[in-house]
Order: sequence, then C-alpha cells, then structure tokens
Amino acid sequence: MSVRVLFFATLRDVVGQREIALETSGELTVAGLRDALATRFPDASAHIQAALCAVNEEYAQAGTILADGDEVALFPPVSGGLAEKPEIFRLPYEPIDHDELVRAVTTSEVGAVVMFTGIVRGKTSRPGHLPETTDLYYEAYHSMALSKMRQVVVEIRERWPRVVGIACVQRLGTLRVGENTVLIACSAAHRDDGCFEAARYGIDRLKEIVPVWKQEVGVERSVWITGDHEPTAPGDT
Repeated sequence: MSVRVLFFATLRDVVGQREIALETSGELTVAGLRDALATRFPDASAHIQAALCAVNEEYAQAGTILADGDEVALFPPVSGGLAEKPEIFRLPYEPIDHDELVRAVTTSEVGAVVMFTGIVRGKTSRPGHLPETTDLYYEAYHSMALSKMRQVVVEIRERWPRVVGIACVQRLGTLRVGENTVLIACSAAHRDDGCFEAARYGIDRLKEIVPVWKQEVGVERSVWITGDHEPTAPGDT
C-alpha cells in the first residue's frame, strides 16, 4: 500500500520535504503513520506527533484507517492571529505539553502567562456525576469546536485587549484519572494586564459553547455529562 504524505508550514521546514510516498504492508492508521514518520524523521518527531492530520482533505483521527492511494496532510495546529499575537486551537488525543504551550504563547513582550488546566478526578460529590470514575471519554463536533474556540479568543481580545497570546486546547478520546483534559493559557506583558481574568473567562466560555461532550465511566456504569446553555435565537451564542 502506498499513501502520499504532504507537509505544510513548520512541518515542511523540519522534515525538509514537501511530500513523500510512504509504502507499507498491512493495515495502517493515522496513529501508525505518525509513528512511521517519526521513525523516519526523528528530528521532527515532536512536530509530527503534535500536528493536525487530514486524509483526502478531511480532518482525521488517530484511529482512522488509511487506504491505498490516500493523500495525507500534516500541518501545525496553530492558526489565526498575527505572529506577534499567537493563537492556538487544538483538539488532540495526545497528552498536553504545558511547557510547549507556554513557549507558544510567549513573545518578546510577554512577562506573564496564566494557565488553567483540567485534570481527570477519580471521586466527586457533585449531583449528576458518578461518585467514582475510572475514565473520562471526550468527543467533539470537530470543525464546529475549532470555530467556537476561535470565537472564545475573539471575545477575550474584545474584553482584554492587552492579552498577547492565547491557547485553547481540549483533549479527546479516553483519559485516565490524573491525566490532563483541557487547557486555557493567556499571556500578557504584565500580570495585571488581564491574563488572570481572560484565562478564567476562557475556560468558562469553552465549557459553555464549544461542542465537546464528556462521558464519565465507572466500574458498573457510565453517564454522559451535559450542560444547560442553549442559544435563545438564531446566531446567538
């Protein structure tokens, strides 16, 4: 089986090629392709594992099975914004690299970064939740989720114009107790330039309008956790 692999932007630079043909035998998933590419281009391994992936011009997940002749594109997850005001939107299945994201939202003018990160908890006493959880499972309406993440960033910039960089990351798939689930990071020149307030607003707004759903999995049963926000009119958020 042969697939055509295209590299864009920073991926093209670190790999040193615009495209390659990858030959393989047997079944190949997107995750397997990433591993094969990371072995072939070890210096680009971190970029390959963090990149977004599209198969035949449609976003693909780690478990997507590739077919002979497929066109696979890898490209960086950073989109939107100007270079001096970085904006990051991601829906990864892989663990969140907090240090990498702090670097990504830090420019030469930044002196403060405020980050909120969520963790899978094993026990809770909140109504509607399982008292004990072994796993969480997250799924998303992918294209709309990214669009709504961008909306959250626009709203943050309208309210706190001194915020410089913003990262909005929500993991998908099955996560174990203690693993990170979500991250909002906001950077600014100084700690009193709105980055604390922006990060709090960002996580609250993400939970409200970004179409991502969580299923709590326990030993004996599982339950989907839903919110209560509903648009009141067409176009309302």
